[in-house]
Amino acid sequence: MAFLRWGLGRQNVHRSSRVLLLKVTVVVISVLLLCEYFIYYLVIFRCRWPEVKRLAHGNSQEPVLKAMFLADTHLLGEIRGHWLDKLRREWQMERAFQTALWLLQPEIVFILGDIFDEGKWSTPQAWADDVQRFQKMFRHGSHVQLKVVIGNHDIGFHYQMSKYRIKRFEDVFSSERLFSWKGVNFVMVNSVAMEGDGCSICSEAEAELRELSRKLNCSREVQGSSLCEGEQRLPFSAPVLLQHYPLYRASDANCSGEDAAPPEEKNVPFKEKYDVLSQEASQKLLWWLQPRLVLSGHTHSACEVLHPGGVLEVSVPSFSWRNRNNPSFIMGSLTSRDYALSKCYLPFEDRVLTTYGAAVSFLVLLVLAHFERLPSSLLSAWKLCRVHTRS
Repeated sequence: MAFLRWGLGRQNVHRSSRVLLLKVTVVVISVLLLCEYFIYYLVIFRCRWPEVKRLAHGNSQEPVLKAMFLADTHLLGEIRGHWLDKLRREWQMERAFQTALWLLQPEIVFILGDIFDEGKWSTPQAWADDVQRFQKMFRHGSHVQLKVVIGNHDIGFHYQMSKYRIKRFEDVFSSERLFSWKGVNFVMVNSVAMEGDGCSICSEAEAELRELSRKLNCSREVQGSSLCEGEQRLPFSAPVLLQHYPLYRASDANCSGEDAAPPEEKNVPFKEKYDVLSQEASQKLLWWLQPRLVLSGHTHSACEVLHPGGVLEVSVPSFSWRNRNNPSFIMGSLTSRDYALSKCYLPFEDRVLTTYGAAVSFLVLLVLAHFERLPSSLLSAWKLCRVHTRS
Protein backbone atom coordinates (compact mmCIF):
# COMPACT_ATOMS: atom_id res chain seq x y z
CA MET A 1 0.00 0.00 0.00
CA ALA A 2 2.85 2.34 0.88
CA PHE A 3 4.56 1.65 -2.46
CA LEU A 4 1.29 2.45 -4.25
CA ARG A 5 1.08 5.74 -2.41
CA TRP A 6 4.74 6.44 -3.19
CA GLY A 7 4.06 5.75 -6.86
CA LEU A 8 1.07 8.07 -6.83
CA GLY A 9 3.26 10.68 -5.16
CA ARG A 10 5.80 10.40 -7.98
CA GLN A 11 3.04 10.78 -10.57
CA ASN A 12 1.84 13.92 -8.79
CA VAL A 13 5.40 15.26 -8.79
CA HIS A 14 5.75 14.68 -12.55
CA ARG A 15 2.36 16.25 -13.21
CA SER A 16 3.26 19.22 -11.05
CA SER A 17 6.59 19.64 -12.87
CA ARG A 18 4.84 19.63 -16.24
CA VAL A 19 2.42 22.30 -15.01
CA LEU A 20 5.36 24.37 -13.77
CA LEU A 21 7.16 24.03 -17.10
CA LEU A 22 4.01 25.07 -18.93
CA LYS A 23 3.60 28.13 -16.71
CA VAL A 24 7.23 29.16 -17.17
CA THR A 25 6.98 28.72 -20.94
CA VAL A 26 3.79 30.81 -21.14
CA VAL A 27 5.32 33.60 -19.04
CA VAL A 28 8.57 33.67 -21.04
CA ILE A 29 6.85 33.70 -24.43
CA SER A 30 4.31 36.32 -23.30
CA VAL A 31 7.00 38.67 -21.96
CA LEU A 32 9.15 38.25 -25.07
CA LEU A 33 6.20 39.01 -27.37
CA LEU A 34 5.27 42.05 -25.28
CA CYS A 35 8.76 43.54 -24.96
CA GLU A 36 10.07 42.70 -28.42
CA TYR A 37 6.99 43.13 -30.59
CA PHE A 38 3.67 44.35 -29.18
CA ILE A 39 5.13 47.18 -27.11
CA TYR A 40 6.01 49.07 -30.30
CA TYR A 41 2.38 48.95 -31.42
CA LEU A 42 1.11 49.99 -27.99
CA VAL A 43 3.44 53.02 -27.82
CA ILE A 44 3.42 54.24 -31.44
CA PHE A 45 -0.36 53.79 -31.73
CA ARG A 46 -0.74 56.89 -29.53
CA CYS A 47 1.08 59.11 -32.06
CA ARG A 48 -1.03 61.30 -34.34
CA TRP A 49 -0.27 63.42 -37.39
CA PRO A 50 -0.47 67.13 -36.55
CA GLU A 51 -3.14 69.24 -38.20
CA VAL A 52 -1.98 71.94 -40.63
CA LYS A 53 -3.88 74.81 -42.23
CA ARG A 54 -4.85 74.10 -45.83
CA LEU A 55 -5.64 76.72 -48.43
CA ALA A 56 -8.48 76.15 -50.87
CA HIS A 57 -7.64 75.78 -54.57
CA GLY A 58 -10.91 76.08 -56.46
CA ASN A 59 -13.09 73.20 -55.37
CA SER A 60 -10.22 71.30 -53.74
CA GLN A 61 -7.89 71.88 -50.82
CA GLU A 62 -4.12 72.17 -50.88
CA PRO A 63 -2.48 68.72 -50.60
CA VAL A 64 -0.74 67.77 -47.35
CA LEU A 65 2.52 65.82 -47.36
CA LYS A 66 3.05 63.45 -44.44
CA ALA A 67 6.77 63.13 -43.66
CA MET A 68 8.75 61.34 -40.93
CA PHE A 69 12.12 62.70 -39.80
CA LEU A 70 14.56 60.59 -37.81
CA ALA A 71 18.29 60.83 -37.14
CA ASP A 72 21.46 59.11 -35.94
CA THR A 73 20.67 55.43 -36.34
CA HIS A 74 24.40 54.57 -35.98
CA LEU A 75 24.35 50.99 -37.25
CA LEU A 76 27.35 49.36 -35.60
CA GLY A 77 30.21 48.04 -37.74
CA GLU A 78 32.69 45.20 -37.51
CA ILE A 79 35.22 47.06 -35.33
CA ARG A 80 33.26 48.61 -32.46
CA GLY A 81 30.08 46.58 -32.69
CA HIS A 82 29.63 43.71 -30.22
CA TRP A 83 27.24 41.12 -31.70
CA LEU A 84 24.82 41.33 -28.75
CA ASP A 85 24.78 45.15 -28.90
CA LYS A 86 24.12 44.97 -32.66
CA LEU A 87 21.32 42.45 -32.23
CA ARG A 88 19.60 44.42 -29.46
CA ARG A 89 19.83 47.92 -30.93
CA GLU A 90 19.11 46.96 -34.52
CA TRP A 91 16.09 44.87 -33.59
CA GLN A 92 14.75 47.86 -31.63
CA MET A 93 15.17 50.22 -34.60
CA GLU A 94 13.79 47.71 -37.11
CA ARG A 95 10.67 47.00 -35.08
CA ALA A 96 10.13 50.72 -34.35
CA PHE A 97 10.52 51.70 -38.01
CA GLN A 98 8.36 48.90 -39.42
CA THR A 99 5.64 49.51 -36.82
CA ALA A 100 5.65 53.26 -37.55
CA LEU A 101 5.30 52.60 -41.29
CA TRP A 102 2.37 50.25 -40.72
CA LEU A 103 0.50 52.40 -38.19
CA LEU A 104 1.24 55.92 -39.43
CA GLN A 105 1.48 55.42 -43.21
CA PRO A 106 3.94 58.25 -44.00
CA GLU A 107 4.50 59.20 -47.62
CA ILE A 108 8.18 59.99 -47.18
CA VAL A 109 10.87 59.33 -44.55
CA PHE A 110 14.04 61.39 -44.10
CA ILE A 111 17.03 60.15 -42.08
CA LEU A 112 19.23 63.07 -41.08
CA GLY A 113 22.68 61.53 -41.18
CA ASP A 114 24.95 59.16 -39.24
CA ILE A 115 23.21 56.16 -40.71
CA PHE A 116 26.29 54.10 -39.93
CA ASP A 117 28.69 54.27 -37.01
CA GLU A 118 31.84 53.25 -38.87
CA GLY A 119 31.31 54.52 -42.42
CA LYS A 120 34.26 56.86 -41.97
CA TRP A 121 36.74 53.97 -41.86
CA SER A 122 34.88 50.81 -42.97
CA THR A 123 36.39 48.59 -45.66
CA PRO A 124 34.48 47.98 -48.91
CA GLN A 125 33.27 44.60 -47.63
CA ALA A 126 32.25 45.99 -44.24
CA TRP A 127 30.46 48.86 -45.99
CA ALA A 128 28.54 46.41 -48.20
CA ASP A 129 27.55 44.36 -45.13
CA ASP A 130 26.38 47.48 -43.27
CA VAL A 131 24.34 48.65 -46.28
CA GLN A 132 22.69 45.24 -46.56
CA ARG A 133 21.68 45.33 -42.89
CA PHE A 134 20.37 48.88 -43.26
CA GLN A 135 18.24 47.94 -46.26
CA LYS A 136 16.75 45.02 -44.34
CA MET A 137 15.98 47.09 -41.22
CA PHE A 138 14.55 50.09 -43.07
CA ARG A 139 12.78 48.23 -45.85
CA HIS A 140 9.67 49.92 -47.17
CA GLY A 141 7.02 49.59 -49.86
CA SER A 142 7.10 51.40 -53.18
CA HIS A 143 4.44 53.81 -51.90
CA VAL A 144 6.95 55.24 -49.37
CA GLN A 145 10.05 57.21 -50.33
CA LEU A 146 13.19 57.08 -48.18
CA LYS A 147 15.70 59.95 -48.39
CA VAL A 148 19.02 59.99 -46.54
CA VAL A 149 21.31 62.90 -45.62
CA ILE A 150 25.08 62.53 -45.21
CA GLY A 151 26.51 62.56 -41.66
CA ASN A 152 30.04 62.72 -40.31
CA HIS A 153 30.02 59.04 -39.28
CA ASP A 154 29.02 58.08 -42.83
CA ILE A 155 31.95 59.75 -44.61
CA GLY A 156 34.17 61.08 -41.79
CA PHE A 157 34.69 64.53 -40.35
CA HIS A 158 35.95 67.25 -42.70
CA TYR A 159 39.60 66.13 -42.68
CA GLN A 160 38.63 62.46 -43.00
CA MET A 161 36.05 62.71 -45.79
CA SER A 162 37.07 61.90 -49.34
CA LYS A 163 35.45 61.86 -52.75
CA TYR A 164 35.61 58.06 -52.63
CA ARG A 165 33.57 57.87 -49.39
CA ILE A 166 31.07 60.46 -50.63
CA LYS A 167 30.64 58.59 -53.93
CA ARG A 168 30.05 55.20 -52.31
CA PHE A 169 27.46 56.80 -50.02
CA GLU A 170 25.70 58.52 -52.93
CA ASP A 171 25.84 55.34 -55.05
CA VAL A 172 23.58 53.74 -52.44
CA PHE A 173 21.46 56.66 -51.27
CA SER A 174 21.50 59.06 -54.27
CA SER A 175 23.25 62.41 -54.70
CA GLU A 176 19.96 64.30 -54.85
CA ARG A 177 20.14 67.68 -53.14
CA LEU A 178 16.78 69.20 -54.10
CA PHE A 179 13.55 67.23 -53.87
CA SER A 180 10.01 68.52 -54.46
CA TRP A 181 6.72 66.76 -53.77
CA LYS A 182 3.18 68.05 -53.36
CA GLY A 183 4.44 71.60 -53.71
CA VAL A 184 6.99 71.23 -50.88
CA ASN A 185 10.70 71.82 -51.60
CA PHE A 186 13.35 69.98 -49.55
CA VAL A 187 17.04 70.87 -49.72
CA MET A 188 19.42 68.17 -48.40
CA VAL A 189 22.85 69.54 -47.51
CA ASN A 190 26.15 67.76 -46.97
CA SER A 191 26.90 69.80 -43.84
CA VAL A 192 30.27 68.06 -43.34
CA ALA A 193 31.45 69.93 -46.45
CA MET A 194 30.48 73.34 -45.02
CA GLU A 195 33.91 73.85 -43.49
CA GLY A 196 34.56 77.04 -45.47
CA ASP A 197 38.29 76.41 -45.94
CA GLY A 198 38.21 76.27 -49.73
CA CYS A 199 38.88 72.53 -50.04
CA SER A 200 37.79 71.02 -53.37
CA ILE A 201 34.84 69.13 -51.86
CA CYS A 202 33.77 72.20 -49.89
CA SER A 203 34.02 74.48 -52.93
CA GLU A 204 31.95 72.10 -55.04
CA ALA A 205 29.33 71.83 -52.28
CA GLU A 206 29.05 75.61 -51.98
CA ALA A 207 28.81 76.05 -55.76
CA GLU A 208 26.02 73.48 -55.83
CA LEU A 209 24.17 75.35 -53.07
CA ARG A 210 24.50 78.65 -54.89
CA GLU A 211 22.96 77.02 -57.97
CA LEU A 212 20.12 75.68 -55.82
CA SER A 213 19.67 79.18 -54.43
CA ARG A 214 19.33 80.55 -57.95
CA LYS A 215 16.69 77.95 -58.83
CA LEU A 216 14.74 78.69 -55.67
CA ASN A 217 14.93 82.41 -56.37
CA CYS A 218 13.60 81.77 -59.89
CA SER A 219 10.54 80.11 -58.37
CA ARG A 220 9.84 83.41 -56.60
CA GLU A 221 10.33 85.55 -59.73
CA VAL A 222 7.45 86.82 -61.85
CA GLN A 223 6.76 84.47 -64.77
CA GLY A 224 8.60 85.63 -67.91
CA SER A 225 11.51 87.27 -66.08
CA SER A 226 14.58 87.39 -68.31
CA LEU A 227 16.85 86.14 -65.51
CA CYS A 228 15.06 82.78 -65.35
CA GLU A 229 13.88 82.45 -68.95
CA GLY A 230 13.69 78.82 -70.01
CA GLU A 231 14.26 77.61 -66.44
CA GLN A 232 12.13 74.74 -65.18
CA ARG A 233 10.22 76.30 -62.31
CA LEU A 234 10.18 74.77 -58.84
CA PRO A 235 7.02 74.98 -56.74
CA PHE A 236 6.53 78.45 -55.28
CA SER A 237 7.45 77.47 -51.73
CA ALA A 238 10.23 78.35 -49.30
CA PRO A 239 12.29 75.17 -48.78
CA VAL A 240 12.69 72.88 -45.81
CA LEU A 241 16.42 72.57 -45.04
CA LEU A 242 17.62 69.11 -44.00
CA GLN A 243 21.16 68.48 -42.72
CA HIS A 244 23.14 66.54 -40.16
CA TYR A 245 24.99 69.29 -38.27
CA PRO A 246 22.79 71.87 -36.55
CA LEU A 247 23.12 75.50 -37.49
CA TYR A 248 25.28 77.50 -35.12
CA ARG A 249 24.17 77.85 -31.52
CA ALA A 250 26.38 78.47 -28.50
CA SER A 251 25.13 75.45 -26.50
CA ASP A 252 21.99 73.54 -25.56
CA ALA A 253 21.39 75.79 -22.55
CA ASN A 254 18.03 77.01 -23.86
CA CYS A 255 16.79 73.58 -24.95
CA SER A 256 14.00 72.01 -22.93
CA GLY A 257 11.91 68.86 -22.80
CA GLU A 258 12.39 65.34 -21.48
CA ASP A 259 14.57 64.40 -24.46
CA ALA A 260 16.80 67.47 -24.32
CA ALA A 261 20.45 67.13 -23.34
CA PRO A 262 21.02 66.14 -19.68
CA PRO A 263 21.58 69.05 -17.25
CA GLU A 264 25.32 68.41 -16.94
CA GLU A 265 25.75 68.80 -20.72
CA LYS A 266 23.42 71.70 -21.47
CA ASN A 267 25.83 74.50 -20.64
CA VAL A 268 28.89 72.94 -22.29
CA PRO A 269 29.86 75.30 -25.16
CA PHE A 270 29.57 73.83 -28.64
CA LYS A 271 32.63 73.71 -30.85
CA GLU A 272 32.05 75.24 -34.28
CA LYS A 273 32.60 72.88 -37.26
CA TYR A 274 32.44 69.91 -34.87
CA ASP A 275 29.28 70.07 -32.76
CA VAL A 276 27.52 72.68 -34.92
CA LEU A 277 28.18 74.56 -38.14
CA SER A 278 30.23 77.74 -37.96
CA GLN A 279 28.45 81.07 -37.70
CA GLU A 280 29.62 81.91 -41.21
CA ALA A 281 28.34 78.67 -42.76
CA SER A 282 25.02 79.02 -40.93
CA GLN A 283 24.55 82.58 -42.23
CA LYS A 284 25.35 81.42 -45.77
CA LEU A 285 22.74 78.66 -45.68
CA LEU A 286 20.07 80.95 -44.27
CA TRP A 287 20.89 83.65 -46.82
CA TRP A 288 21.22 81.41 -49.89
CA LEU A 289 18.26 79.12 -49.26
CA GLN A 290 15.92 81.28 -47.14
CA PRO A 291 14.31 78.19 -45.57
CA ARG A 292 11.07 78.27 -43.60
CA LEU A 293 12.09 75.28 -41.47
CA VAL A 294 15.38 73.52 -40.61
CA LEU A 295 15.71 69.95 -39.31
CA SER A 296 19.03 68.55 -38.11
CA GLY A 297 20.55 65.73 -36.04
CA HIS A 298 24.06 65.03 -34.69
CA THR A 299 23.63 66.01 -31.01
CA HIS A 300 21.42 62.97 -30.23
CA SER A 301 19.20 65.28 -28.15
CA ALA A 302 16.15 67.42 -28.88
CA CYS A 303 16.22 71.18 -29.23
CA GLU A 304 14.23 73.96 -30.86
CA VAL A 305 16.00 77.16 -31.90
CA LEU A 306 14.56 80.27 -33.51
CA HIS A 307 17.07 81.78 -35.93
CA PRO A 308 17.04 85.34 -37.38
CA GLY A 309 14.04 85.93 -39.59
CA GLY A 310 11.87 83.64 -37.48
CA VAL A 311 13.29 80.42 -38.98
CA LEU A 312 12.65 77.46 -36.66
CA GLU A 313 15.28 74.74 -36.37
CA VAL A 314 14.37 71.41 -34.80
CA SER A 315 17.19 69.10 -33.71
CA VAL A 316 15.88 65.54 -33.96
CA PRO A 317 17.00 63.11 -31.19
CA SER A 318 18.67 59.81 -31.98
CA PHE A 319 16.45 56.93 -33.12
CA SER A 320 18.55 54.33 -31.29
CA TRP A 321 18.59 53.03 -27.72
CA ARG A 322 22.36 53.04 -28.00
CA ASN A 323 22.40 56.83 -27.85
CA ARG A 324 19.49 57.55 -25.52
CA ASN A 325 16.93 55.88 -23.30
CA ASN A 326 13.95 57.66 -24.90
CA PRO A 327 14.43 57.79 -28.68
CA SER A 328 11.86 59.49 -30.90
CA PHE A 329 11.16 60.86 -34.35
CA ILE A 330 9.37 63.87 -35.79
CA MET A 331 6.08 63.69 -37.70
CA GLY A 332 5.46 66.56 -40.10
CA SER A 333 2.35 67.60 -42.00
CA LEU A 334 3.51 70.02 -44.70
CA THR A 335 1.91 72.11 -47.41
CA SER A 336 3.56 74.55 -49.80
CA ARG A 337 3.00 77.42 -47.33
CA ASP A 338 2.63 75.96 -43.87
CA TYR A 339 3.70 73.08 -41.66
CA ALA A 340 2.90 71.43 -38.33
CA LEU A 341 5.19 69.14 -36.35
CA SER A 342 4.68 66.62 -33.57
CA LYS A 343 6.97 64.17 -31.81
CA CYS A 344 6.47 60.42 -31.54
CA TYR A 345 8.32 58.63 -28.76
CA LEU A 346 9.49 55.03 -29.01
CA PRO A 347 9.42 52.61 -26.04
CA PHE A 348 11.80 53.65 -23.26
CA GLU A 349 14.62 51.16 -22.84
CA ASP A 350 14.60 51.29 -19.02
CA ARG A 351 10.89 50.41 -18.95
CA VAL A 352 11.48 47.40 -21.17
CA LEU A 353 14.36 46.26 -18.93
CA THR A 354 12.18 46.79 -15.85
CA THR A 355 9.50 44.58 -17.39
CA TYR A 356 12.07 41.86 -17.98
CA GLY A 357 13.32 42.24 -14.39
CA ALA A 358 9.79 41.93 -13.04
CA ALA A 359 9.18 38.84 -15.17
CA VAL A 360 12.38 37.18 -13.89
CA SER A 361 11.39 37.94 -10.29
CA PHE A 362 7.95 36.45 -10.87
CA LEU A 363 9.47 33.29 -12.38
CA VAL A 364 11.83 32.89 -9.41
CA LEU A 365 8.90 33.16 -6.99
CA LEU A 366 6.89 30.72 -9.09
CA VAL A 367 9.69 28.13 -9.04
CA LEU A 368 10.34 28.60 -5.32
CA ALA A 369 6.66 28.20 -4.52
CA HIS A 370 6.62 24.98 -6.53
CA PHE A 371 9.68 23.44 -4.89
CA GLU A 372 8.51 24.32 -1.38
CA ARG A 373 5.61 21.91 -1.88
CA LEU A 374 7.66 19.31 -3.69
CA PRO A 375 9.95 18.27 -0.75
CA SER A 376 6.99 17.85 1.61
CA SER A 377 5.26 15.34 -0.70
CA LEU A 378 8.46 13.34 -1.21
CA LEU A 379 9.12 13.33 2.54
CA SER A 380 5.62 11.97 3.28
CA ALA A 381 6.07 9.13 0.78
CA TRP A 382 9.49 8.28 2.27
CA LYS A 383 8.06 8.12 5.81
CA LEU A 384 5.25 5.80 4.68
CA CYS A 385 7.78 3.56 2.98
CA ARG A 386 9.92 3.33 6.13
CA VAL A 387 6.87 2.50 8.29
CA HIS A 388 5.88 -0.31 5.90
CA THR A 389 9.41 -1.71 5.87
CA ARG A 390 9.61 -1.82 9.67
CA SER A 391 6.25 -3.52 9.97
